[in-house]
Formats: sequence, structure tokens, C-alpha cells
Amino acid sequence: MTNRKKINKKQIAKLLSEWSQEFNVFVPSRVEGVAKWARWDSQDASFLDWYRNTVVPPKAILMPPMEEMFSFHKDGKGYHIQLPASSQQKQLIFGIRPCDAKALAILDMTFKDAYEDPYYLAKRNSGVLVGLGCTNPDDSCFCTSLDSSPNDATNVDLMLTDIGDDFLVEAITDRGRKLMAETSLAETATEAEEARAKEVKQAAHGKVTRKIDTKGIGEKLLAGFDDKDYWEQIATKCISCGICTFLCPTCYCFDISDELVKNQGERFRSWDSCAFPVYTKMPMENPRQEKWRRLRQKVCHKYEFYPVNFEVIACVGCGRCIRLCPVNWDITQVLNNLPTEQKLKLEKG
Repeated sequence: MTNRKKINKKQIAKLLSEWSQEFNVFVPSRVEGVAKWARWDSQDASFLDWYRNTVVPPKAILMPPMEEMFSFHKDGKGYHIQLPASSQQKQLIFGIRPCDAKALAILDMTFKDAYEDPYYLAKRNSGVLVGLGCTNPDDSCFCTSLDSSPNDATNVDLMLTDIGDDFLVEAITDRGRKLMAETSLAETATEAEEARAKEVKQAAHGKVTRKIDTKGIGEKLLAGFDDKDYWEQIATKCISCGICTFLCPTCYCFDISDELVKNQGERFRSWDSCAFPVYTKMPMENPRQEKWRRLRQKVCHKYEFYPVNFEVIACVGCGRCIRLCPVNWDITQVLNNLPTEQKLKLEKG
């Protein structure tokens, strides 16, 4: 007896409108020609026809590129702080890919487990993730090398699989089951439709052909950490633009700034990147002034430092850093050609 549901694609707009009564619903949208997440406009569900993944990852919903932390004003009694008003409506991200859902789980380790960030958690804790499995992964994707797949439902509340005219809907969490229980638009899926969904998932998994070998990757990076010649070589064509980090779903570095005009001011945080020359600049020095040091930091943070601290690689294989890099720098090529400890010993005689 099947316990899964299906929903016709023609009903998605109606479903999103239903959910909009309770949630701020975000869907993939084209904004000035760039695929990113935007509030559902209660009309357009055309993203279902073109959507593979967004350029800007969904981390931008929970951690905006620029975010007010508080405003302040000064008078004769000193400074007075006012926190930004928070929305009482919960958020629902519809169509999030499994790689991006996993990325949010990785961000949780920094902003929830290691340190409770109130700005991030205010959005994250009240949010619902409706996943949409990939049927046609990009050739730059390599999620299957990182304990995931194009249809991994581990980190979502509902999972949708494209089976033609319908989506098969799997409720993964209590939140997901509650959502499905409250809508009349879903129907019971047949065993044949469940079998079709299984075929779709297997086919999508087989389309991810780019691979990396993560076995012993931390040890390899540690062994070659001081190999300046190697890091200079792979950093040659990098132009330190920061695109790979800004558009990475797991990068989270930010800068904090104050703006003051007369007696009124605002403190805000904005995305920052370890690719930038001034990222680590301090009053007396800049320990990563050379480009190769900054690139080494980026690679080692994801594949060595983060696993040491949280036991997970801070990369989900979404491929954005590959397909959106203006100089075609490829992280998978770098990782697949790391010098072994034995090779390093031979090269150094």
C-alpha cells in the first residue's frame, strides 16, 4: 500500500498560493537575467520549465549579501540601539536542490552548533524546505562524490520527483507531513508511479559523471600545505574575483561595517571572500597577501579544516564554482591532482 502522494504540475501555482497564506514563499526566478531566489508573485510558475539550479544559492535567503544588524542614534545621553523588525511569517523555499539543502545543513554547523547566530537562526528555524530532485544535472556537478545524490532527501521536509505530468511527493519530516495533510491538491500515487520515480532517480544519479576521490584528501592537503611551488602553479590563472566564494552555497565569511551620518547610523554585515587581497589585512601586516596563500586557504578550509572541526567536507558538489568561474578554474582537477606525500618527498630529493 503506497503512502506517497503526487501532484499535477498544473496545480503547483495553486499550491504555492495556498502556502503563501502561511509562509513567505521563495521560488527560482530570473532577476535581471540572473537565476536567483525571489518571493513568489502568486502567478508565475514558469521556472518549472527552465530551472536546473540558481546562480545565487539559497544561502542568500537566510544570510543576505547585505544585512542590517541594528541601527543606532546618538544624543546627549549616548548611543541608542534599535534592532531591525523581524517578519512574523515563516519562510518556505520551494524547489531547493538536494546539494543546496545539504549546504544549509553544513552552514548550521557554524551558525547554529558552533555559535548561535540570531539573524541566521530567526529565518532558518522557522523555515520549510521543499526539495526538487535533479533530472538533468550539469556536467560540472559532482555531488555523488560527496555522500549525496541528485535526489537526496536527507535535508528537506518534502521531496518532489519529476515523473512527467506529475511530481511524486515524499513527506520526509513532520513539517512536510503537516503540509501535505493540509492540502487537497495531492492525490495518492500508484505503485507504477513510484516505480517511475525510482527509475528517474537512478537515471539522474548515472548522469553525474564528474568525480573526485575524497579518500585521504585531508592528509594529502596537509602533506602539501607548505609546497609553495604547487600552490603557486594552481593559482596562476585565478584573478581573485571572489565569484567562487560568493556563489558557493557553503561559504559564509562576512565583513561588518558601520555607517554614520550625523547622529544616525547602521551596522550591517556583508558577504566577504578569502579570495580578496585585503581579506586578512590587519594594522601591521597581511598574512595572506600572496594569491597562492589565499587560494590554499579556500581549498584547505573546505576539504581539511572544516572536516577536522565538524567531520564533514564543506563542499556539496554543486559545481557553481566551476561553471561560473570566468577563467575556468576547476576545483575537481585540483583535488584529483594533489601531490601525494611520497611524491613530495621525491620532488624534494
